[in-house]
Amino acid sequence: MRVVVIAIGRLKHRLKQGPERELAERYRERFDDIGRKLGFRGLVIHEIPESRAGDAARRIAEEAAAISATIPEKAVLVTLDERGDNIDSTVFARHLGRWRDQSVANTIFVIGGADGLSPDLRRKAKLSIAFGSATWPHQLVRIMLLEQIYRAATILAGHPYHRA
Repeated sequence: MRVVVIAIGRLKHRLKQGPERELAERYRERFDDIGRKLGFRGLVIHEIPESRAGDAARRIAEEAAAISATIPEKAVLVTLDERGDNIDSTVFARHLGRWRDQSVANTIFVIGGADGLSPDLRRKAKLSIAFGSATWPHQLVRIMLLEQIYRAATILAGHPYHRA
């Protein structure tokens, strides 16, 4: 199973060179290393520019169209949404492991833009998760997601990282 993160963001929110990109890349590489041994085909990140439409509804619709265009058929969709479930790392790992075991080709995680995700995308999601009730900067959400994906792989592998 291939894991894909699709992130909407302004150019200034896209991860540039520096500590955020380095940390995100570190978790992506760590996942790739352990994930191959577990039957995962890698972790890919797609950055989609934020819509420049004048109103929120049009921005959400344009971003939803761009996101939908990158989602392959029969993929499992997971949204990051403030209304999502607060799940622990073990439950998160169980979801990833189950989809892998069901031979899902692609699990797609979507981080929406500043205005959020379209209701249609939220309805299509197999799972919607939140990282608590706080508002997090876009860059940190991406890093936290990548860390949780890596942590899930370590849990599935029985690696001690999860207890560190």
